[in-house]
Amino acid sequence: MQNERHILSILVRNRAGVMSHVSGLFTRRGYNIDSIAVGVTDRPEVSIVTIVFRGDENTLQQFHGQLLKLADVVKVEILSYHDSIVRELILVRIQARPADRTEIFGIVEVFHGRIAEITEDSMLIEVHGSSRQMAGFLRMMQKFGIREMARTGQVALSYLADPAPPPGDSSP
Repeated sequence: MQNERHILSILVRNRAGVMSHVSGLFTRRGYNIDSIAVGVTDRPEVSIVTIVFRGDENTLQQFHGQLLKLADVVKVEILSYHDSIVRELILVRIQARPADRTEIFGIVEVFHGRIAEITEDSMLIEVHGSSRQMAGFLRMMQKFGIREMARTGQVALSYLADPAPPPGDSSP
């Protein structure tokens, strides 16, 4: 399948320029990254980069191999959407007339969100979930009027995680 979505979970050494090298690999080959998220792991010297992109199986395997050749890449894992938990976060400020607030509260509750701020004419809402859930939430909010929004890239972990390394294991 040419346009299949793939998730790569990439453990990297936490150094300046590493994300640029990783994302540059996709840019140089003319591939768009649908989503990218980076954060430090429980070990400050290691970060995790989650990249979602579209391509065929051959392209996925090529990126896997090429990423492993980068000096600061420690591990590359291909995650299946079916065997992973994939989440993103949205902060959205919407117009909120007093007459609409009860309905907005109900929608936020259904999506397990949180009202972070209320002003006379707006609400700042925080919600997280799968991409499908986030798309549904945003469709529901559009009728109130979205003033501004920030959305993270997707983060993912496999359901079938490797066992934790033994205590004292110093490998990066």
